[in-house]
Amino acid sequence: MPLKPNGALCHVREQIIEDAASGLILQFECDDGRLRIVLAGKALSVGNREILFDHEGREAGAGTLIGEFRRPSWLKGV
Repeated sequence: MPLKPNGALCHVREQIIEDAASGLILQFECDDGRLRIVLAGKALSVGNREILFDHEGREAGAGTLIGEFRRPSWLKGV
C-alpha cells in the first residue's frame, strides 16, 4: 500500500547497497516474484552468502554463494 494518498507502487528488480564502514555489499534481486539476497564482502571470511525466498516471501534456501560476487558492469560510483 502506498504511503501517500496519490502514491503508486513500483517494482524494484535490483538494488545494491554498499556499506563502506563494514565493507559489506547487499544485493537484492527480484525475478518473476522470487527474491534473492546476496551478502558479499571481505568481512565474510567463510564466503559470500545467498538467501532465496519463494513467491510468498518465505525462505526457500540459503547457503554459500557459488562463484564470485558479480558486480554489474552498468553500475557506476556516485
